[in-house]
Amino acid sequence: MKFHTEYLTFNTKEKIEFINITRNVQEVIDESGITEGMCLVNAMHITASVFINDEEDGLKKDFEKWLERLAPYDVNSYDHNLTGEDNAHAHLKRQVMGREVVVAVTKAKLDFGPWEQIFYGEFDGKRSKRVLVKIIGS
Repeated sequence: MKFHTEYLTFNTKEKIEFINITRNVQEVIDESGITEGMCLVNAMHITASVFINDEEDGLKKDFEKWLERLAPYDVNSYDHNLTGEDNAHAHLKRQVMGREVVVAVTKAKLDFGPWEQIFYGEFDGKRSKRVLVKIIGS
């Protein structure tokens, strides 16, 4: 059994962004030498997310609109913001979109269904944040 760990770093230009990181994760698998196993991809910040979905611009816009309806940016509506922060909405958006994904690695490739891609979702951006990629296998 082998283990391989790498950290990806993102510094988004916008407060909310969705970045396709599938290629980044596959590059980590390639470097690991692991051909059969599991790959964990984890957003290491409580205002960011990692999730699997389709690479389609309209869908990413729909995610943003839907999340804004669920947890709008409104400094005055959240108790968390009474601490002096303004990112309660980002914590709630992350809760909906999820913290991490686990994908099978088969023949040294991410073993996806049709259209599946891995995304990093940023909800409180414009600063450096890390994503953990951990591969376990042989």
